[in-house]
Amino acid sequence: MKRKSSINYDYESDVLYIAAQKGAEEEFIEIAPGINVELDDKGQVIGIEILNASKCLKHIAKPLYKHMQTA
Repeated sequence: MKRKSSINYDYESDVLYIAAQKGAEEEFIEIAPGINVELDDKGQVIGIEILNASKCLKHIAKPLYKHMQTA
């Protein structure tokens, strides 16, 4: 069965979170400045957190939004 991910954005803190699966975060790995991969107690990815998301993703946000509007 496919797992459905969910995406949440917090405007106040400017954080984009992509949940890959349910679970409690045991640790995280910073894969690039401001981009963290969250892991459960088995080392499985449960989510990706992007700090300062509007700044980090501004180059792709407009094209992505346009694409979503035509889909």
